[in-house]
Amino acid sequence: MAKAGHVIGTHPVDNGGIDMAVRRSAGAGMSAVQIFTTIPKFYGDKSTIRGERVERFKKALADTGMKPEHIIVHGVYVLNAATEDAEKWGRTTAALTKEMERSTTLGVGGVCFHPGATPRPDGPEAGAERVARAMAHALAAVPGSTKLLVENSAGAGTTFGKDVREVGLILAALPKELRKRAGYGLDTCHMFVSGYDIKSSQDALTRVLDEFEEAAGEAPSFFHLNDSIGALGSNKDRHCLIGDGEIGEEPFGWLLADPRSRGIPLLLETPQQNVDVADDDPAGDPYDARMLAVLRRLGAEA
Repeated sequence: MAKAGHVIGTHPVDNGGIDMAVRRSAGAGMSAVQIFTTIPKFYGDKSTIRGERVERFKKALADTGMKPEHIIVHGVYVLNAATEDAEKWGRTTAALTKEMERSTTLGVGGVCFHPGATPRPDGPEAGAERVARAMAHALAAVPGSTKLLVENSAGAGTTFGKDVREVGLILAALPKELRKRAGYGLDTCHMFVSGYDIKSSQDALTRVLDEFEEAAGEAPSFFHLNDSIGALGSNKDRHCLIGDGEIGEEPFGWLLADPRSRGIPLLLETPQQNVDVADDDPAGDPYDARMLAVLRRLGAEA
């Protein structure tokens, strides 16, 4: 059996709709895409998705040949499933549930989200239980094949999910009957600034991935491929183009050589050169095309 290839995508400008995000990602030569289904600065806990939007999105997938399982929806930024604040937790749970409704209607592979923040004295087990409870509510309320995926955090302040233990605790706290529809993904910038030295050697990077896999009981379901403006352990969540930051190009080649990077979405969250594009312009962003060329070269060298 031939081994799976690399599935590289981006999170492009979505002027004109999520269908245009698909077309712009494909226009840059990509085979995956990450999108928002609602405005990321608000909960979106009452937002539904219109049938015409769904039809345009699915037509864009058909036209570009992009597979639904290679689409990741990113949860809105205000979610805080780890919080001990009952009101915020309730809004987050409602928002996650609505996100799963919208994303399942679209038929995408997964929804990723940031777990939020919790007081450290509260203990990681308590924070993990709250995140898992919010995930369980959303998964139980919305049947289907779309998965709900925790993303590791950069570790600033009291943000949760910054290390292998916290990610593992969240997934372990899920009910067994829902666990198969959950998972996690890893952001290279977040790993690096939260203290994982993925640039010192290929062996060091492999050990980090091994640690996450052991703690979670499975390999990641996606990667966010981002270089970092912040230094190792700085907890500074600021992305930049691959090769322009503190991680550098070489570790991305090591990651592409790891079999865990194959067959799953590898998504760029790096800067776009053109952000004010016309609603009907399907052209890929020049920075995305440049990053794809870099990753293809690194993958060929791996």
